[in-house]
Amino acid sequence: MRWVTHLGGARATIGTGLLLVAVGERRLGLAVLVALTLSHVAVQVLKRAVARPRPCGALVDLPDPFSFPSGHAAAVSAIATTLALREPITAVLVVPLAVLVSGSRVALRVHHVSDVVAGVALGVAGGIAGAVLLLF
Repeated sequence: MRWVTHLGGARATIGTGLLLVAVGERRLGLAVLVALTLSHVAVQVLKRAVARPRPCGALVDLPDPFSFPSGHAAAVSAIATTLALREPITAVLVVPLAVLVSGSRVALRVHHVSDVVAGVALGVAGGIAGAVLLLF
Protein backbone atom coordinates (compact mmCIF):
# COMPACT_ATOMS: atom_id res chain seq x y z
CA MET A 1 0.00 0.00 0.00
CA ARG A 2 2.85 2.40 0.70
CA TRP A 3 4.06 2.56 -2.90
CA VAL A 4 0.49 2.90 -4.19
CA THR A 5 -0.21 5.92 -2.01
CA HIS A 6 2.71 7.81 -3.55
CA LEU A 7 0.99 7.69 -6.95
CA GLY A 8 -1.22 10.48 -5.59
CA GLY A 9 1.75 12.64 -4.59
CA ALA A 10 3.03 15.71 -6.36
CA ARG A 11 5.88 14.00 -8.22
CA ALA A 12 3.66 11.36 -9.79
CA THR A 13 0.66 13.56 -10.53
CA ILE A 14 2.46 16.63 -11.87
CA GLY A 15 4.82 14.28 -13.67
CA THR A 16 1.82 12.69 -15.41
CA GLY A 17 0.69 16.05 -16.76
CA LEU A 18 4.19 16.98 -17.89
CA LEU A 19 4.72 13.56 -19.48
CA LEU A 20 1.53 13.94 -21.49
CA VAL A 21 2.75 17.31 -22.78
CA ALA A 22 6.17 15.83 -23.58
CA VAL A 23 4.76 12.92 -25.60
CA GLY A 24 2.65 15.19 -27.79
CA GLU A 25 -0.64 15.21 -25.86
CA ARG A 26 -0.26 18.92 -25.14
CA ARG A 27 -3.91 19.84 -24.57
CA LEU A 28 -4.57 16.76 -22.46
CA GLY A 29 -1.44 17.34 -20.40
CA LEU A 30 -2.37 20.97 -19.85
CA ALA A 31 -5.91 19.96 -18.90
CA VAL A 32 -4.47 17.55 -16.31
CA LEU A 33 -2.21 20.30 -14.93
CA VAL A 34 -5.12 22.74 -14.73
CA ALA A 35 -7.26 20.11 -13.00
CA LEU A 36 -4.48 19.46 -10.50
CA THR A 37 -3.98 23.16 -9.85
CA LEU A 38 -7.66 23.87 -9.30
CA SER A 39 -8.18 20.90 -6.99
CA HIS A 40 -4.94 21.55 -5.10
CA VAL A 41 -5.82 25.19 -4.40
CA ALA A 42 -9.20 24.11 -3.03
CA VAL A 43 -7.58 21.36 -0.93
CA GLN A 44 -5.04 23.75 0.59
CA VAL A 45 -7.62 26.42 1.40
CA LEU A 46 -9.88 23.86 3.09
CA LYS A 47 -7.00 22.18 4.96
CA ARG A 48 -6.12 25.48 6.61
CA ALA A 49 -9.71 26.58 7.18
CA VAL A 50 -10.82 23.30 8.76
CA ALA A 51 -7.48 22.33 10.39
CA ARG A 52 -8.69 18.82 11.20
CA PRO A 53 -5.96 16.73 12.84
CA ARG A 54 -4.88 13.54 11.13
CA PRO A 55 -5.73 10.13 12.59
CA CYS A 56 -3.25 8.68 15.08
CA GLY A 57 -0.67 6.11 14.06
CA ALA A 58 0.08 7.05 10.44
CA LEU A 59 2.14 4.40 8.64
CA VAL A 60 3.84 6.84 6.24
CA ASP A 61 5.39 10.29 6.55
CA LEU A 62 2.86 13.08 6.77
CA PRO A 63 3.11 15.96 4.29
CA ASP A 64 1.39 18.35 6.71
CA PRO A 65 -0.52 18.17 10.03
CA PHE A 66 -3.99 18.58 8.53
CA SER A 67 -6.28 15.81 7.38
CA PHE A 68 -9.32 17.33 5.65
CA PRO A 69 -9.52 16.98 2.64
CA SER A 70 -7.13 14.44 1.14
CA GLY A 71 -4.83 16.02 -1.41
CA HIS A 72 -3.70 12.64 -2.75
CA ALA A 73 -7.31 11.57 -3.37
CA ALA A 74 -8.03 14.92 -5.03
CA ALA A 75 -4.98 14.67 -7.29
CA VAL A 76 -5.60 11.13 -8.56
CA SER A 77 -9.30 11.87 -8.99
CA ALA A 78 -8.51 15.03 -10.98
CA ILE A 79 -6.28 13.06 -13.33
CA ALA A 80 -8.68 10.11 -13.63
CA THR A 81 -11.60 12.42 -14.38
CA THR A 82 -9.70 14.42 -16.98
CA LEU A 83 -8.44 11.30 -18.76
CA ALA A 84 -11.82 9.54 -18.62
CA LEU A 85 -13.61 12.57 -20.05
CA ARG A 86 -11.13 12.76 -22.93
CA GLU A 87 -10.98 9.02 -23.63
CA PRO A 88 -13.78 7.16 -21.81
CA ILE A 89 -12.13 3.76 -22.35
CA THR A 90 -9.30 4.85 -20.02
CA ALA A 91 -11.79 4.86 -17.14
CA VAL A 92 -11.36 1.08 -16.95
CA LEU A 93 -7.76 1.65 -15.80
CA VAL A 94 -7.67 5.07 -14.17
CA VAL A 95 -10.78 4.85 -11.97
CA PRO A 96 -9.69 1.66 -10.15
CA LEU A 97 -6.23 3.16 -9.71
CA ALA A 98 -7.74 6.32 -8.23
CA VAL A 99 -9.89 4.20 -5.88
CA LEU A 100 -6.81 2.21 -4.83
CA VAL A 101 -4.73 5.32 -4.12
CA SER A 102 -7.62 6.99 -2.29
CA GLY A 103 -8.27 3.88 -0.19
CA SER A 104 -4.60 3.61 0.67
CA ARG A 105 -4.82 6.97 2.44
CA VAL A 106 -7.31 5.49 4.93
CA ALA A 107 -5.54 2.12 5.15
CA LEU A 108 -2.25 3.86 6.00
CA ARG A 109 -4.03 5.90 8.70
CA VAL A 110 -3.25 9.27 7.12
CA HIS A 111 -6.88 10.27 6.54
CA HIS A 112 -10.40 9.66 7.74
CA VAL A 113 -12.88 8.30 5.19
CA SER A 114 -14.63 11.69 4.98
CA ASP A 115 -11.29 13.34 4.10
CA VAL A 116 -10.93 11.01 1.13
CA VAL A 117 -14.54 11.46 -0.01
CA ALA A 118 -14.10 15.25 0.06
CA GLY A 119 -10.78 14.96 -1.78
CA VAL A 120 -12.35 12.81 -4.49
CA ALA A 121 -15.17 15.34 -4.91
CA LEU A 122 -12.69 18.20 -5.29
CA GLY A 123 -10.61 16.16 -7.73
CA VAL A 124 -13.62 15.29 -9.88
CA ALA A 125 -14.65 18.96 -9.93
CA GLY A 126 -11.12 19.99 -10.91
CA GLY A 127 -11.01 17.31 -13.60
CA ILE A 128 -14.31 18.45 -15.08
CA ALA A 129 -13.16 22.07 -15.04
CA GLY A 130 -9.82 21.25 -16.63
CA ALA A 131 -11.49 19.20 -19.35
CA VAL A 132 -14.13 21.83 -20.08
CA LEU A 133 -11.54 24.62 -20.24
CA LEU A 134 -9.06 22.83 -22.49
CA LEU A 135 -10.58 19.80 -24.15
CA PHE A 136 -14.12 20.65 -25.20
